[in-house]
This record gives sequence, C-alpha cells and structure tokens, in this order.
Amino acid sequence: MFENILPLYGLNSDKTTVKLFGDGLINHTWKVSTDDQNFILQKVNNDVFKSPGYIDENISLIKQYLDIKYPNYLFVSPVNALNGESLLDTDFGYYRLFPFVEGSTSHNSLTNKQEAYEAARQFGKFSRILAGFDAALLNITIPDFHNLKLRYQQFLEACNTADPSRLQASANEINFINANKNIVDTYCKIVDSKEIPLRVVHHDTKINNVLFDLGNNGLCIIDLDTVMPGHFISDVGDMMRTYLAEASEEETDLSKIVIRKDFYDAIYSGYMDEMKDVLTLKEKEYFNYAGKFIIYMQAIRFLTDFLQDDIYYGSRYEGHNFNRAKNQIALLKEYQKMKGSL
Repeated sequence: MFENILPLYGLNSDKTTVKLFGDGLINHTWKVSTDDQNFILQKVNNDVFKSPGYIDENISLIKQYLDIKYPNYLFVSPVNALNGESLLDTDFGYYRLFPFVEGSTSHNSLTNKQEAYEAARQFGKFSRILAGFDAALLNITIPDFHNLKLRYQQFLEACNTADPSRLQASANEINFINANKNIVDTYCKIVDSKEIPLRVVHHDTKINNVLFDLGNNGLCIIDLDTVMPGHFISDVGDMMRTYLAEASEEETDLSKIVIRKDFYDAIYSGYMDEMKDVLTLKEKEYFNYAGKFIIYMQAIRFLTDFLQDDIYYGSRYEGHNFNRAKNQIALLKEYQKMKGSL
C-alpha cells in the first residue's frame, strides 16, 4: 500500500521507513522517515467520519485565517500532494500527510498538574485566537457529537427496548441518570442562550492531543478532525473527564476513582489564562458545569450501549460497557462532591 501512496507526495517508498505511530483508536497513523525529513501519514476512518472532505475543508479554512491573523502559531496542517490536494481519495482509502513536529512529544496520561495546566492553556489558546473566526463556516464532521439532549433521548429509547435482564442489572444506574436529568435541562438552556456563542472548539481534548516540547511545555494541539462549531463546555468538560482522575474509564475498582482537585485548578488556570477576556460572563458561570456535562453524557452513552447489547462501542468482555458506565457515574458522583471549586 505504501508504495502506492507515498509517490503521490513525491516520496520514494524504497527510500523511506514507515512505522506505526501513536495509540489512536480511530485513524491509522504511521511515521514516515526519509534521509532528511519525517512525516506523519494518516488514513482517515471514513466509517466514523462519513465525509472526510469536511475535515479537510475545515482545516484549510482555519489555516487560511491563521496564516493571516496569527502566522507564528504552530498549526499542524496536511501538506499538499503532487496534485495540489491535501486529502487524497485513493483505492486504498483517504490519506493525508503531515509534517512531523521535531522536538515534540505527547503523553498518554497525566503525571502532574503542570501538564494539565499546559494542555488546558493550549486548548484555550486555540479557541482564543479563533474567536474572530466565524465558527458557522465550519462543517459538522460528526453530527450531534456532543448533543446531550439527543443522547438522553437515545437512553430513554434504550430503556424501553432493552432486554429485561440488562434492565434489572442496571436499575441503580438508570435511576441515577434519571435523577440527574437537570444536567440535560441545563444543557438545553445553554444551547438556546444568545449569551453563550458558538465557538471553534476541538471537542476531543484528551492529553494525547497536545504536543509538548522536550521541556514539557505545551506546543500546540493536534488531531483536528473533530474541530467544529460548538460551545466551550465541550473542551473544558472533556478535560475534566479525562484529567481529573488518575484512574481511566476502564477501571473497575471504583474506589480508585478519586478527583484530583489541584488538577481541576490547573485546568481552570490554564484555560482561563487564555480565555478569560474572551468568554462572556454567562459562559464563565458554566465552567464547573462543563465537567458534569461531559461526564454525565459519557455515562449515558456507555449505559445506552449496554442496554442496546453493545452495538456501538463493542465489548471486550461481558458487561464491559456496563462497567464503563458505572465508572463514569462514580466519577460524576465524586465531581459533584468536590468542594471549593473555582
């Protein structure tokens, strides 16, 4: 396959080294090394991203804006192939090639609060410098990705059609989701509010979507496929969900799910150092809510999948998505108990 793709970029496949790169779950990624330059080659998963061209258009629009307004910002965009295109539709799938950011590194987990601060600052910076860009110009690359109202409706439908044994097993979790429907109600108020604007947001703020320099300072954000119009709570909330507890969403020992309050403070400081003069007063009121929003939504999605016999996420073992749902509910309970939040 590489001998068919690489020449489209003017690269001799016989004089390159190609190795799998990273731990991405959606797209396939390889590091391509030549004698004088390194690249990242990526095959876009068009089962997840139904219209890969939308992603390419979004990145191109943002690059055009940043080249004019913020030419010194490190924005990692695809290089053009010999035909002038930055996304190639081939017999082997959709491909794109990125320059490799030399002297950079990424993390799969957080080891200290400074990393949380640096990551939050990078995501905040991205939204800040694009505050003057009309977010409505961007394509929706995954429809309803963070639509909590829809996710709750899907959950209710799953409760009506689920196998009785699964309903019985998850009765406590279903009751918890229903008892916290106020989180859905608040989401609906936010999306209907004229005081909370659509912004350019990343929507997937896991720590491995941030590049750090060798001194562990944030360099930039990557994996821009989910960059779409949205609300700031999506980025902040996803950081809360994935940074605050050392235990991952796969942990089944719920006693290990503990909120690191200093990491919460680091997220707040890093994000607000960039966005404090950009967010409206009404947006700032919902900073803490952002964590509830994303954690609750992910709990719903895991529980819904369990009730629907694991048709979306799949299951590596019996009860996998049920355990994930319990994990996220435990995280939300700990988050709701957190005192002294900024």
